[in-house]
Amino acid sequence: MNPDRVIEDLRELARLTGDADGAHRLCWTECWARAREFLRSRLDELPGDVSIDAAGNLWAHLPGDGEGFVIVGSHVDSVPAGGWLDGALGVFAAVEVLRAQAAGGPAPVGVRLVDWADEEGARFGRSLFGSSACAGTLEVDEVRDLRDRGGERLEEVVARYGVELERAHESGARLRGARAYLELHIEQGPVLESRGEAAATVLGTCGVERHVGVFTGQAAHAGATPMGMRRDSFAAAAQAALAIREVAFRHDGVCTVGGATSEPGVITAVAGRTEMLLDQRHLDPGKLAAMLAGAREACEQAGADHGCEVELRHVWSIPPIPFDDRLIEVARGAVVAAGGKNTAIPSGPLHDAAEMARLLPTVMVFSSSSPPVSHTKEEDTPEGDLRVAIEAYGRTLQATLERAAAGDLPPRA
Repeated sequence: MNPDRVIEDLRELARLTGDADGAHRLCWTECWARAREFLRSRLDELPGDVSIDAAGNLWAHLPGDGEGFVIVGSHVDSVPAGGWLDGALGVFAAVEVLRAQAAGGPAPVGVRLVDWADEEGARFGRSLFGSSACAGTLEVDEVRDLRDRGGERLEEVVARYGVELERAHESGARLRGARAYLELHIEQGPVLESRGEAAATVLGTCGVERHVGVFTGQAAHAGATPMGMRRDSFAAAAQAALAIREVAFRHDGVCTVGGATSEPGVITAVAGRTEMLLDQRHLDPGKLAAMLAGAREACEQAGADHGCEVELRHVWSIPPIPFDDRLIEVARGAVVAAGGKNTAIPSGPLHDAAEMARLLPTVMVFSSSSPPVSHTKEEDTPEGDLRVAIEAYGRTLQATLERAAAGDLPPRA
């Protein structure tokens, strides 16, 4: 592995698909297609086949001496005005994996790169499009009529890029013979930076519960209604939000009230109705369920205290998805050997690895994020930390290939 070559590719990608406002590789757009063209230019320098599947995912394959293959990759798409590393780090580290394998001769088993289509879901609000289609969890009828801000339908837009929505699940055929899935990504948060650590192994992706809390009171005149006689829906929502924050601390998870909107929404009226957006995440399914129960109790108590009716509407959820214990052990050793520490942390953000972990032994390696933010032009990681993470990723792959050749990771039928 040559980490400097990966960083050079990432810098060039940023020049081609970004500006002073950040990266603009929004999936299903011209800029995303330009990123894909750059990726293919790097892959065309290597032996092996490159192709696009029925869900729009890009694949490159190097055969090995033995049966089956290990999958490496991530996604090149970004959010609008995003960062230069999010997703792209994993893709171009995977390109370097193929370079190293091509230069060193056939691997014990094959290596297959993937660039997943529309991991971010930034245009239509449906994340993990390509990987969920491949894993068989994408509900086609639930996404075909999703519209972007300009009113365009998802089904019509993806068709311009050769994706027939009804055939998207045919992508799953690319997993026949797969032995494992490995992904490198930036942490996107502050944990590693706060510890002064360059990289870490990922234990799995947190489960997510998303709800809308609806508080219904009574709109009233702001001047004519005494404080003790109000049914203030915003006050109820605010009380619930603060209580839910404490729920997160009690269970060592994260609870986020991302916003609240009130009606009638004028300065001279008590809010009669307020909707509150709630996101909760935890790697432990029992604690995630406990946090949801705590949030429900907080909302009901706040409603009772302020004379409001309360409804907690389910929006979306995904269970916690732990990664493979064998590959976690491998990655831990690889991070230490690359100059990091024996640290393993959960991932709060979702990744394509979550979909693959449903079907294949899976693990991720994180680099630090410094500043500890993502989905913004300020996203960055010190190059020294990137080198450690890239080296750890390469070592993780090598050990995984050896385990696969030894029969520890049989190919998927």
